[in-house]
Amino acid sequence: MSGWPAAPAIYEIDTWPWLTGLGRRLGRPVTLADVPGEIWDEVAATGLDAVWLMGVWERSPAGLALAHANEKLQVAFHEALPDFTPADVVGSPYCVRRYRVDDRLGGRDGLASARAELNRRGLRLVLDYVPNHTAPDHPATVEHPEWFIQGTPEDLAADPAGWFPAGGRVLAHGRDPYFPPWPDVAQLNAFDPGLREATASALIGIGEQCDGVRCDMAMLLTNEIFARTWGRFAGPAPEREFWPAIVERVRAANPDLVLIAEAYWDMEWTLQQQGFDFCYDKRLYDRLVHEDADAVRKHLTAGRDYQDRLIRFLENHDEPRAATTMPDGRGRAAAIAVATLPGAILWHDGQFEGRRAHLPVFLARYRDEPADLGLREFYHRLLELAAPIRAGDWRLLDCHGWADNPTSRDLLAWAWHDGDRPRHIVVINYGADSAQGRVVLPFPVLAGQAWRLTNRLDGRVFERGGDELATDGLFVDLPAWGAHVLTVE
Repeated sequence: MSGWPAAPAIYEIDTWPWLTGLGRRLGRPVTLADVPGEIWDEVAATGLDAVWLMGVWERSPAGLALAHANEKLQVAFHEALPDFTPADVVGSPYCVRRYRVDDRLGGRDGLASARAELNRRGLRLVLDYVPNHTAPDHPATVEHPEWFIQGTPEDLAADPAGWFPAGGRVLAHGRDPYFPPWPDVAQLNAFDPGLREATASALIGIGEQCDGVRCDMAMLLTNEIFARTWGRFAGPAPEREFWPAIVERVRAANPDLVLIAEAYWDMEWTLQQQGFDFCYDKRLYDRLVHEDADAVRKHLTAGRDYQDRLIRFLENHDEPRAATTMPDGRGRAAAIAVATLPGAILWHDGQFEGRRAHLPVFLARYRDEPADLGLREFYHRLLELAAPIRAGDWRLLDCHGWADNPTSRDLLAWAWHDGDRPRHIVVINYGADSAQGRVVLPFPVLAGQAWRLTNRLDGRVFERGGDELATDGLFVDLPAWGAHVLTVE
């Protein structure tokens, strides 16, 4: 990770609809080759470290045809775009025909230009890789069928939704163990040595064009999950796991490339141990969206070595928009949490403006939605203030209340500190009612001095005596979903 910050903030852009929107804004077609400098200046907001250009690879014509024919997808397209037309469908970025930058997006040279513009502004570039499956018309389905899960004509006849013919063979559609097959992709065989070699080569090639790679559904390739999903069709599991063998090759070619795993089912620690720099923290996402402060607090008791290699998020191209799942104050409280915790952060294009319509990845443009200017101002202020906070030591803080006032249970608190000297204290009321309590500050150095606590969110200043802080803790009284991000001086 040489050259990368220890806790990067990454901004995901859905490349095709983003370029379509720029074209409408500028009155001309736009590719990655000719995005104006002032647009890259807008992208390079203070507090960001990298941009993930999601969906730059060549999309599958076969996958596009399947998308046009799929009734459920058509319903989703009309829900996302009230004025939907068939021309809006450009195919799935996760139905990859070849790992070549789509010419309609600017091709390899256009991507190189975009990377140079980002690097010039101090931002790194992240791209995708899909290790579990390819498009059904990927050249390898004919040239290297041994890389894929294969069946028989009998399997195809018994389960036509799970299999398809290709090059005189029967190949499986991609899937995970909990859902029906995906009808537009072909399942790779993680146990095949040739496929492992091809995966390493593909990642090395992608790594030559970017600074980090996000690996889609990375946990599906672990020996245990893959064997459970595919059983006898996969053959015997190799002695060595998939990812350590791949990562070893990639690191030898490009030791500075950051690898990010999309991970679910509590597989984060396993994938960290298998070589990934960061793994999705879906568990925190679920708790912030659906659960309470206590559930979030329990999640944050994990070791720092684990938390530092998680990537926290409130939305991405797979999840609903945060403005719909966490409206009003809850969303802002969750954003403050994500922005001030250890680990990496993933923000999503449109999140700062409060976009509400979730866009299927098959579509080339966004719905027209007015920007929430107040929310955008909040996010940009949050990014700017949070960036210098997340350094040094971090610890979760206890909160307590009183027998006749249990609202302190809704308080979340943590400190960034240098040894025994606190630099910043974050307190969030993760509840729909006001909350009062005392935050325990286990820093004896506070005693015997006067302290100034400045809330970076709104500029308010609190003068507090050190003896009270060290003995009784910091008293807080926060409205519903309210927060303090305090600098201690």
